[in-house]
Amino acid sequence: MEPPVDIVLRSLAVYLFIVIAIRLFGKKELAQLSVIDLVFILLISNSVQNAMVGPDSSLAGGLIAATVLFGANFLLKNLLYRNPDINRLVSGDPVMLVHQGNVIEENLRREKITRDELEAAAREHGVASIKDVDLAILERDGNISILSSNYTHRSRRRRVHKSMLKQDN
Repeated sequence: MEPPVDIVLRSLAVYLFIVIAIRLFGKKELAQLSVIDLVFILLISNSVQNAMVGPDSSLAGGLIAATVLFGANFLLKNLLYRNPDINRLVSGDPVMLVHQGNVIEENLRREKITRDELEAAAREHGVASIKDVDLAILERDGNISILSSNYTHRSRRRRVHKSMLKQDN
């Protein structure tokens, strides 16, 4: 059995690595997970399991690792809540994608958002054309907020995967 301190340190290292890696993927990835993303996350979690507990596959080793992950997550969320600078570093800043009907192509490229994805987000908010969008912002959580003076409907909707739409019919 691995010493508990080793499991704690390994689990913290893996947690920090995963947080940094997800941050580097970009905000867009947070709002919508594709099948490929889900498979990737499952494989990553399986591959880092051994890195956290080492050769210790006991119940105690797994519970120690899980407790450390829950604790680290709790502490990080509290730290982000209390410190706006660290929150900005981890979560990033909102990014303007459209201003008064003009698409900011450089920001689309930097955030790896296609024109089709932007147009789909506008339609989800009830706006037929990008030219009618006063402001489109990629939020910290990966969702796109759309504001338009031509429409009274101003909301931020979560992206719904197409498989969920089929269930409504």
